[in-house]
Amino acid sequence: MYKVLNHYKDSFSGLSKEVWWLALITLINRAGAMVIPFLSLYLTDNLNFSLEQIGWIMTSYGLGSFFGAWLGGKLSDQIGYYRVIMGSLFLTGISFIIIQYFTSFWSLCLSFFVLIAIADTARPAFFVALSAYSKPQNKTRSLTFIRLAINLGFSAGPALGGIIITSIGYNGLFWVDGITCIIAGLVMIQTLNPKKTKELDKEVVIENPIPAYRDGIYIVFLIALALFGFIFVQYFSTIPLYYKEVHLLSEEKIGLLLAMNGALIFFLEMPLITYLEKTNLSKIGNVISGFILTGLSFALLLLTPWAGILVIGMIIATFGEMIAFPFGNAFALERSKRGRQGAYMGLYSMSFSAAHIFGHNSGMQLIDRIGYHNSWIFMTAVSAIGVILLFFVVKKIKREKPIT
Repeated sequence: MYKVLNHYKDSFSGLSKEVWWLALITLINRAGAMVIPFLSLYLTDNLNFSLEQIGWIMTSYGLGSFFGAWLGGKLSDQIGYYRVIMGSLFLTGISFIIIQYFTSFWSLCLSFFVLIAIADTARPAFFVALSAYSKPQNKTRSLTFIRLAINLGFSAGPALGGIIITSIGYNGLFWVDGITCIIAGLVMIQTLNPKKTKELDKEVVIENPIPAYRDGIYIVFLIALALFGFIFVQYFSTIPLYYKEVHLLSEEKIGLLLAMNGALIFFLEMPLITYLEKTNLSKIGNVISGFILTGLSFALLLLTPWAGILVIGMIIATFGEMIAFPFGNAFALERSKRGRQGAYMGLYSMSFSAAHIFGHNSGMQLIDRIGYHNSWIFMTAVSAIGVILLFFVVKKIKREKPIT
């Protein structure tokens, strides 16, 4: 037991003070992120929208994310990651508080576009900040640590969110989300002000940098990641509906099931990534493994109506997420050294924004037209296509000449 605890402790060693502060800011922000996991339920139960309407609202969400990621990448290169993150946190907090007062279909489409555009300008900026605050040998673990903070927040958020819904209603979620964003911004002012911190790995501007959109290998990698995101976002849109409509779970039980995802990540991801870094498997190889596990979680739902399969599927999907995301992030950061980091990481964030644009809406349309069973077959097939693309990336990287 002591050996296990010691290994867990060692997995956190060597991370910079700035990374710890960045993780705390992320934790505060994400602990209040209760609206998103319950968004599809809020739109059906509270506002009585149809599945088709919810799909289009989710598409607006994705379009806002796509635009915000592009803008955040540009601004990070122009004015710096600190200003981008600060502006995003404060404006997102105000937007969450305001958006609860919009109830019509078109007003929600527009307001969610604006809200997520503002929120996601910070995504590429966070990646650039993390790269600056991390030693080169610690980047994958630093990324994993930030994800741990995100998922610890998400593990508390859905569970608390379910309680808030049953006690004071959905509007309470918007207030908590908004206030926590503002608190995260205040903590950042006190801890990561450029006058108080130092960069451990400054961006090196190379001669004739490769524009991110002209890096063919990187583009194929991002297409595969977008497909991974396409199936992964189902856990925040169609899967909660599946839990409620097919397995008749309450919001509180759905929240606890989603919270299990964050709890597993909190206890297992850092030691798992530390272990996998010591193996001979490449970053892309690990992404492939994670992709396969996530696809398998959907295939399992086809096997039996037994409710216990939901827990097994969530566990397998969580392991897929734990492996794919950190190594996918690390590969993107490593690749960004060929150009401007903000632009590269902006494009990386945009790949997941594309998943939000098409994933939520397509998932809603699919279950409305062909049902849950056939939709899970479709998601399994999408995962297989993504894996094939990643094998193509591995093949191309082996033939590639290194940049000097």
